[in-house]
Amino acid sequence: MATVCVEVVVGVPAARVWEAVADVGAVHRRLLPGRVADARIEGDTRVLTMPDGAQVRELILATDHDLRRLAYAVVEGQRLPLTYHHASFQVFDHPAGSRLVWLTDVLPHAMAGQVRARVERAIAEIGTALERA
Repeated sequence: MATVCVEVVVGVPAARVWEAVADVGAVHRRLLPGRVADARIEGDTRVLTMPDGAQVRELILATDHDLRRLAYAVVEGQRLPLTYHHASFQVFDHPAGSRLVWLTDVLPHAMAGQVRARVERAIAEIGTALERA
């Protein structure tokens, strides 16, 4: 299994970044506007609708307010040929505001490069969205 780790420093206090990350049903408004068209919660599952209408289902595994950590697994609608996709966000204090870390575990491990390219673009967009909010 490969682990992809990306991070961004955000000029926003960690408490505010965590508030946005933990608002799992609002990813389309707070973290990835434009990349995600809509999100809804069905029990422990977040259903993301992409601008082209495709849907991705993510099982929300943990929302830990003390650690400022959100963990999820993509269970349906994955566009890449992955057999396993587990990820987590964690928010840390930083002198410039906060540091947002996104860890993604994937199989097959040979897909790590493609996953890295996608999450690097996405975390940059998330940082921009958080700073604009």
